[in-house]
Amino acid sequence: MAALIAENFRFLSLFFKSKDVMIFNGLVALGTVGSEELFSVVAFHCPCSPARNYIYGLAAIGVPALALFLIGVIWNNHTWNLVAECHKRGIKNFSAAATFLLFGSIMGRAAVAPVTWSVISLLRGEAYICALSEFVKPSSLDKFPAEYGAEVLARFPCKDVPANLTKFRDEVTRRLRYESQLFGWLIIGIVAVLVFLTKCLKHCCSPLSYRQEAYWAQYRSNEDKLFRRTAEVHSRILAANNVKQFFGFVALDKEEKELVQEFPVEGVQPSPQWNAITGVYIYRENKGFPLYSRLHKWAKGVEGNGPSPEAHEMLFLAS
Repeated sequence: MAALIAENFRFLSLFFKSKDVMIFNGLVALGTVGSEELFSVVAFHCPCSPARNYIYGLAAIGVPALALFLIGVIWNNHTWNLVAECHKRGIKNFSAAATFLLFGSIMGRAAVAPVTWSVISLLRGEAYICALSEFVKPSSLDKFPAEYGAEVLARFPCKDVPANLTKFRDEVTRRLRYESQLFGWLIIGIVAVLVFLTKCLKHCCSPLSYRQEAYWAQYRSNEDKLFRRTAEVHSRILAANNVKQFFGFVALDKEEKELVQEFPVEGVQPSPQWNAITGVYIYRENKGFPLYSRLHKWAKGVEGNGPSPEAHEMLFLAS
């Protein structure tokens, strides 16, 4: 039993440390589902008032989805790489296909959470029922009393209706929940087809073999980890040197003293070097040899960003 528990924990650790896009998107979707459930229980309260129901119901679905989409765009590294690219070099070196691929990658990753939120909201049906209950035509309800109108229909989501209208409230709720869930399942089907077609198109158009693509993903992950770790140490040592120069001494703990002694830092990298390794990168080869990142390209001394007879643009975006 202990071995089984340890194996499960090891699996979960690898799962949550994985950089795989599908796993990341799954975790985002799972977190969105939990957030939507909490929102529905704690924060969603239909006003049950004509004209207000529609606005509130649509806002409950659309506003969180919009916020999640913007957060997804902000958290995507491609967004800021694109901003840096436009600021420093422009996008004139990218073909139309490469530009479409870049924006598609940003929008696709950012759409995971808002689509999940919208689908879960529709499957639950509460916001949809709140928004559209007042628009149900009384004539579509068999033997609905003529003296009641939209004001009573708007109160159906809150169950605040006369006793003789209970069966009509149940029918309206059932009808609207059916429509809401139907839209939710349609969205799931459409998204599933789009994801499948996108994956097929990506693998069909990829210039890399499966093993090389896996190696490229490993390289990007390792380069990013090592770059961040080294940058943190470099900036700490540089800060220690500057503080020591100002005060005449610097208060370091044992680990920091070892870092300062082991890695002497003379200065900082000039801005042209930072600009050279910052921005959007699309897979390229130089004289048949792959260049896996802007840092790799800079280290090999390859100049320029556009395609040339010796540097072939492969239109394959780093994810």
